[in-house]
Amino acid sequence: MSSVFGDLDPAAHQPHALHAADRMWPETNCYVDLWIEVLAAHGVAPQAMLGFALTQDFEGDQMTFFKVPLEDLEALYDIRVTELAIFDRVESHVVEQIGRGRLCLVEMDSYFMPDTRGVGYRQEHGKTTVAINRLDLASQSMDYFHNGGFFRVEREDFVGLFQTDGPADGLPFLPYTEFAKFPAAPVSAERQHSTAERLLAHHYTRRPENNPLASFAKVFPAQVEALAERPFGFFHKYAFNTLRQFGANFELLSSHLLWLDASRFDGEAQEALTISEIAKSTQFQLARAVTRKKFEPLATVLDPAAEAWERLMRGLGAKIA
Repeated sequence: MSSVFGDLDPAAHQPHALHAADRMWPETNCYVDLWIEVLAAHGVAPQAMLGFALTQDFEGDQMTFFKVPLEDLEALYDIRVTELAIFDRVESHVVEQIGRGRLCLVEMDSYFMPDTRGVGYRQEHGKTTVAINRLDLASQSMDYFHNGGFFRVEREDFVGLFQTDGPADGLPFLPYTEFAKFPAAPVSAERQHSTAERLLAHHYTRRPENNPLASFAKVFPAQVEALAERPFGFFHKYAFNTLRQFGANFELLSSHLLWLDASRFDGEAQEALTISEIAKSTQFQLARAVTRKKFEPLATVLDPAAEAWERLMRGLGAKIA
């Protein structure tokens, strides 16, 4: 087997609707984004996995980098994911697993990934996760899921990603790697739906004890004031790990609730979307505050998001109970 999903072509790939250009956050984070595209390629509904978004918290310096729990993937789709031990050349392990119909998720350097052009490609070294669908050692090419799409990397970039031009006695490239084992056939839509309903109730019990957006709002102005003393490039890292994380998280939660039952959860889906919208608008206010070094307007800018979080949780609690 030369690829896990044999009918995929990067040149013809159409991203899933969760990555549509008209969404507030067409891309979320590398791990969730690639699973959205992988699940769509497998023929199941990515929307079913998103109940875990209820558990996002404020971690003091960042919002939770939200990731689908591996046990949810198994419960919903019969997809089993575990760590793959890397003790030989990475590409050798990946080729072996592709031959067995398994998809490898590998941490790689975005510096060598052309799909990050204008952000990281050939500009900045950054850790990101990709899912490798096809790997051709002879032609030095790879097809992979990353962020909101499906791409191909070749030649010099392939060499950079796998560090194949290093000295024979150099330190080996041993990235963290997971691999996914797929069932013989996709699980039924009915099972996905019923399991997603159960998981939503489960994740509701795991929601933060304290309102994470209220906690973030208390320290946000001081964090931005400190941010203003850093090089401007640091702004993007801060915004990605705070505003973008909770904005994208709650837009996905809104999509999940509408997929589950649009009539039943319409109010809660709108509250989640309100949170996402506020994150988006606050990102622009953050840029202005850093540029002008005026931080007073940020003192209350997140209050409406915190209030929406309270209404969202109350509404879900009443309906789930």
